[in-house]
Amino acid sequence: MSGFGPGSGTVVNVVAVLVGSGIGVLLGNRLPQRTRDLVTDALGLVTLLIAADGARAVFSPTLSDHVGSSAPMLIVLGSLLIGGVIGSLCKLESRVEGLGGRLQRRLQGDSSSAERHRFIEGFVTASLIFCTGPLTILGALNDGLGNGAEQLYLKSALDGFAAVAFAAAFGWGVAASVLTVVVVQGSLTAVGLAIGDVLPEPHLAAITATGGLLLVGVALRLLRIRELAVADLLPALLVAPALVSVAALLV
Repeated sequence: MSGFGPGSGTVVNVVAVLVGSGIGVLLGNRLPQRTRDLVTDALGLVTLLIAADGARAVFSPTLSDHVGSSAPMLIVLGSLLIGGVIGSLCKLESRVEGLGGRLQRRLQGDSSSAERHRFIEGFVTASLIFCTGPLTILGALNDGLGNGAEQLYLKSALDGFAAVAFAAAFGWGVAASVLTVVVVQGSLTAVGLAIGDVLPEPHLAAITATGGLLLVGVALRLLRIRELAVADLLPALLVAPALVSVAALLV
């Protein structure tokens, strides 16, 4: 599936949300919680597999030749530590959660009827969940960078099943969130395309390896093992290529 061009992951994501929303509206609340949990567990295991594939980039010969054989692991470690400190100080995780709360309060206050309130709540809730997670950023950037859209395909599966549950509660407002998905993921894919034209292969390998470890954090959350603040670690993706440049100067 990685043979499709940039943007294919977002197209699949939109279709998955629309299909999931349709099924959710039809099913209502009939989908058992145990079934939803089992699906989430399965997707968590698949996320681990994709994470392992991305993390293998730390062993890239191109990266090792550029910075030395012992530096790639240190670059990934440094990226996560520095990026985590930056993200934590900026309170990225709490800011995302706070933004969701503010949007919900504002939009719900404007609703004039129960049905309008239900539609808007579904739209806002689904938009935040589908567009603020780490898979959105990692997947869309990797799609634009030419690393394939596998992460967005995985996100599409997650969002599709989530849309079933949300649409059962909120109705067609969940389907309207595809507008947000197109804008956010499309913009991030365009950023990835721009970066891919100027960023050398060793730097891309460092981003891919660091992103693989962030996906491990996503998998741990899906499997309900540990609620890692993965959003706070996202600056690591910007730190990684900078550390590659520093390490190359020291070789």
